[in-house]
Amino acid sequence: MMDKLGYRITTLGISSDSAAMSAAKYSIDTSLFDSLVDKVNESSSCSDPATNSATTAASTRSMKQRLVQFDDGSNEDAEFLADLLGRRLTEDRGEVIFEVGQEADGTSMDLTDNDIAQVTATLTKVVQMPQVASFVQLLVDTGAPVVVQSERTFAREFAESSSAQSASASATATKPKGVGQGRSANATEQDKPPSAPSVSSLVRGRTAYYLIRRKPQGVEQILEVRVAVAGNVDAGKSTMLGVLTQGRLDDGRGKARVALFRHQHEIESGRTSSVSLEILGFDKTTGAPVRHTDPSRKVSWDVVCSRSSKLVSFLDLAGHEKYLKTTVFGMAGGAPDYVMLMVAANAGLNGMAKEHLGLALALGIPVFVVITKIDMCPPNVLDSTIKQLTKVLRSSGCRKLPIAVRDRNSVIMAASRFVSQRVCPIFQISNVTGEGIDSLQTFLNVLPLNRCYNAPTSAPTQANTDITAAKGKRTAGPAAGEVQAKMQFDISEVFVVPFVGTIVSGVVISGTLKPGDPVWLGPDYNGHFLQTAVRTIQRKRVDAQAAYTGQSVSLWLKKVTRLQVRKGMVLLGRSEHSSEEPSSSKTFEAEVVVLYHSTTISSRYQAMIHCGSVRQTARILSIEQADGSAETLRTGDRARVVFQFIRHPEYLTEGTRLIFREGRTKGVGKVLRVLSKAEEFEAVSKATKGTMVFDHRSLKVLNEGIRHRAASAANAANAAAAASAKTDTAATAAKNTLKHPLKG
Repeated sequence: MMDKLGYRITTLGISSDSAAMSAAKYSIDTSLFDSLVDKVNESSSCSDPATNSATTAASTRSMKQRLVQFDDGSNEDAEFLADLLGRRLTEDRGEVIFEVGQEADGTSMDLTDNDIAQVTATLTKVVQMPQVASFVQLLVDTGAPVVVQSERTFAREFAESSSAQSASASATATKPKGVGQGRSANATEQDKPPSAPSVSSLVRGRTAYYLIRRKPQGVEQILEVRVAVAGNVDAGKSTMLGVLTQGRLDDGRGKARVALFRHQHEIESGRTSSVSLEILGFDKTTGAPVRHTDPSRKVSWDVVCSRSSKLVSFLDLAGHEKYLKTTVFGMAGGAPDYVMLMVAANAGLNGMAKEHLGLALALGIPVFVVITKIDMCPPNVLDSTIKQLTKVLRSSGCRKLPIAVRDRNSVIMAASRFVSQRVCPIFQISNVTGEGIDSLQTFLNVLPLNRCYNAPTSAPTQANTDITAAKGKRTAGPAAGEVQAKMQFDISEVFVVPFVGTIVSGVVISGTLKPGDPVWLGPDYNGHFLQTAVRTIQRKRVDAQAAYTGQSVSLWLKKVTRLQVRKGMVLLGRSEHSSEEPSSSKTFEAEVVVLYHSTTISSRYQAMIHCGSVRQTARILSIEQADGSAETLRTGDRARVVFQFIRHPEYLTEGTRLIFREGRTKGVGKVLRVLSKAEEFEAVSKATKGTMVFDHRSLKVLNEGIRHRAASAANAANAAAAASAKTDTAATAAKNTLKHPLKG
């Protein structure tokens, strides 16, 4: 079954060059992969604050002296640290993990308890400066020399260490814990995870990791990370989200998941059938999760946004097979930054979990795994699940490096190296006892932004504050029209609010959007665009004055009815000085790879296309392979394919990834170009051999239509001739009556 799923997705290397397409087919550059791992192992030295201090070689004070022996009377240390943190925050788009423990030359700072306290106090003073305007949170203090292992070491020792943990956990009676509690302080030596030193390990002195994040001045500046929660049915997806967002443990019967369901049948069956949304906010002063003091009550979204500096938006996807179409749409149209794959410890990686993993790899989304229900799973079954998961992740298709996240040290390492898409952190949690929840919560807090945002992350100035405070006012400037012209907003949800109007929600793909901006809405069923404007913008149910690239928002459109909008449409920036309507097309060319098909795929084959928020059936008009072979595709083949949508045109952009599926058939690819009207007519004419129809039934209907129109035309001509003759006869009789009136 795994072979049929085609876990060779990361080796696609899809490119626009068809000549190099077949040469690089399913080839893996092992040396390149090894060098990538080695570079990732060495990247920790680049992230040290001591490296940033190399630019100040002229200064005589070391980094330890600036942090520990901070001089309040002198502005030199304060300006240096403020400039350093400001640059780091700008480069990392608003948040940074600040590591203290090594100098620029790699020597250890030999920090003591008093030094850690002084460093914390120093950073607390520096982040309050206007050019930084952030908060600081101590994440990890190793307290003793720690062994930092590379990804290869963790991947090699993951199965053995995890098996030892599961065996020791089952041998010791587990007491109920609250959310965020870990192992007891008096744990035995058997409970501690084994650490096997290796040649790729680096021994460091005492190290402290600080989270520094800017304080947002409005909901527009809140950092957001979107996480799609996928996995097989009954894996505990909704239950885990309820535990994370509400702050209370589950009772073992799914009590924590009830608040996340959207429909009554979901509450009755306990299974999600739609794409549910939930947010987890982290406080902008302490970094702690924003929850209600009463665990039985939820905090409203507007309160969460007002108190948070970072939001984690969860897309709770359906796990049942009959809802796979909805799950694919949520994963492709929701534009998630990461995928959290849920695996039940007592069931293993089976069913739809494999499908969801394949979808994430096809779309190029980083994946981390959460093993649930470890409190009710026997040790031998948990060991089997871990071995199976490790085997799949390290297979030739996934090429992932699994890392067992045991404590906060491994959380920081996994989060800092997760962006390489090679590392796959694995958590073991229990929603009933609370074990492992703290590590997962910390990981979500420090998870880096994966997409490119253009939201303002610099320190707030008086001008920015005035703009934010001016409700409903737009800023004028020469760059506003340029940014607006490049704006694109994909619509993934449409609904109507009584006494308000039509509301659309989705993700800003590019550009900036503000209330009052004129936009194009389309394409409709005829391929045309409608002129409209944005009345108001809401982000997480809070009024916003702007929407930036990568943010998910809701828009109230002006003079648009519900029947004029559908999922898959886009909003494009419209210049007030130009009325040129954007173009759409039913036909496009893509480079695809067939992951699995039982027989062969040829021309006129139909499949469901998922491309962003677009979801529509399309047919294949032509197939062009690099080696010039027959126009058929089998499992593993790669080719250029021309698709045509069945119903109506869509708006597509070059380089967008797509998934096509039909039954068990699966394929991935990316859009190369959109065909013009003339190219579309030529492609359809070539595929149909001039008939412009695609099957015998349509040809029969076409011929019948031609005969019907011909007969109708003949009948109309005869009727016209008869009417003309009758008119002539009447005219002749009237003329004779006038000539001989007495005869009448």
